Amino acid sequence: MAEKIKKFFARKKADTKFKLAGPGHKLNESSTTVVVPPSKKKGNYAPPKMEPSEAARQAAEAAMVRVSGQKKDSAFNTSLAAIQAKVRRELEAEKKDSETATCLSTKPVETDLEMSSHLAVKGVYFRCPLISDEVLTKDEWKVKIKEFLFNTLEEERGMTACLIIYSCNYNRTKVTECVNVLCRYLDNIIANPEETKFHKIRCSNATFCDKVLPVLGATDLLYAAGFRQEKLLVNDVDEDYWVWRIENVDSLETLQFLRETLKSEERVELEIDRNLQVLSPAQAAQRIELPQDFYALSPDELKREKQLRSEMMEKQMQLRTKAMREKDEIREIRKYKFCLIRVRFPDGLYLQGTFSVYEKFCEVIDFVRENLEHEGLPFILTSPTGHKFEDGDKESTLADLRLVPATILMFQWDPLVEQDLKLAGSNTYLKPEVMILVQSM
Repeated sequence: MAEKIKKFFARKKADTKFKLAGPGHKLNESSTTVVVPPSKKKGNYAPPKMEPSEAARQAAEAAMVRVSGQKKDSAFNTSLAAIQAKVRRELEAEKKDSETATCLSTKPVETDLEMSSHLAVKGVYFRCPLISDEVLTKDEWKVKIKEFLFNTLEEERGMTACLIIYSCNYNRTKVTECVNVLCRYLDNIIANPEETKFHKIRCSNATFCDKVLPVLGATDLLYAAGFRQEKLLVNDVDEDYWVWRIENVDSLETLQFLRETLKSEERVELEIDRNLQVLSPAQAAQRIELPQDFYALSPDELKREKQLRSEMMEKQMQLRTKAMREKDEIREIRKYKFCLIRVRFPDGLYLQGTFSVYEKFCEVIDFVRENLEHEGLPFILTSPTGHKFEDGDKESTLADLRLVPATILMFQWDPLVEQDLKLAGSNTYLKPEVMILVQSM
C-alpha cells in the first residue's frame, strides 16, 4: 500500500514539474522561452508499511484502469466543485485565524524567548518528499497538503479520500470513530451484497451526522465505494440517502480494497528538516535560546512555568532525594517537542541540527556521519560529562538519554582511525559543501 501511494505521488510530482516547464513547441520552431528548473533538495525515504492482499492489488489495478478510461460523472463534479470551493474558503479562514492567533498569543504574553534577538534557530521546519522538495513550517504544510489532496480527488478518489481522512483531520479520536463506522458500512455490503437494508444510509441518521459527515474525506470515500446521494420516499416521507449500487463499482473487490486502505492508516507524513548549521566557537559560546516551536506548552503555560521558577530555585536549596530530582527532570523534559543537538569537533567548529525528542540516538549518529569528510570511518560521541555513548544507546530516544532540550556532544575519531588520519596529514572533519555553511559573525 505504501509503495502504491509513493508511486501515485511521484506521478503527480512529475506532472507538476512538466506543467512548470511551460507550453511545448515543435522541434523545428525557435523558442525564446527560458525555463528555470526548480531547485532540488535532498529528500528522505518514507518507511515501508504492510503489503496489500492479492484481492486488494487487483482492485487497485482496476481502479487505475477506471481512472484512465472512464468519463467523469458530471452530477458529482458539481458536488466536488462545491467541496473544493468550501475547502478553499476553509484554508483562507485557517490562514487568517492563524495570523490572528499569532498576534494575540505574542502580544499579551511576552516571554523571554519571544523577546530574544538571538535565538539559536528561528523555528522548526519540515519536508514532505511525497509532495514537493520545499522546506516549510508545519502550519504551511497543513494548508499545502490539504490543497494538494483535494485537487487530486478526481484522479483516484478512493486512495485520496483515505489520505484526506488521515492527513487533513487532526482529532485522532474522531478519525478513528469515523473509520470504524465506514468499515462497518463496507463490511455489511461485502458480507451481504444482496441485502438491500445495507445499501442505504439516511443522511439524517445520528451516527452518520455525528461521526461521518464532519470528517473531511469521509463522503468521498463513500462515493468511491459506490454510494450516491439520492432522495427516497420512505414511509411517505422524502428523505436524502446515500444509496449503494453495484453498477457504481467494478466489483465487490473495490470495497475490500478501500477497507484495507482505510485500516492501513496511511497518511501524508512530514519529516523534520535538520536545519543544518555550522557554528564557530564564538557563536556556539552564546547562550542557547529556543523558539516557541520547540515547546509542547502554550505561551500562557510558559508564563506560568516562569512564575514557578522561583519556587524551583527554593527547592534546589533544600535537601532532596534522588527520586525527587528525577521527577523534576522528567517534568522539565516533557515541556519540549524538539531538541537542538550540537556536535563539537576538535577544530572548534560545531555542527548543529534539530531533532524530535522521540527520535532515536542512531538518527544523531547518521546526521553526523552524512556530514563527515570521511563518511565511512568509525567515530565516538561523548556527552558533556564525558559519558561515552555505546551501541546499546542507539535505540534510546533523545528524551530517554536526557539530551533535551539542547546539548553539546563531543566528537572524536576511533583511536586507530585518528592515528591513520594523522599519518596521512588529514585534519578536516566536515565535507567542503558543509564547511561553506560556517556562519560569519
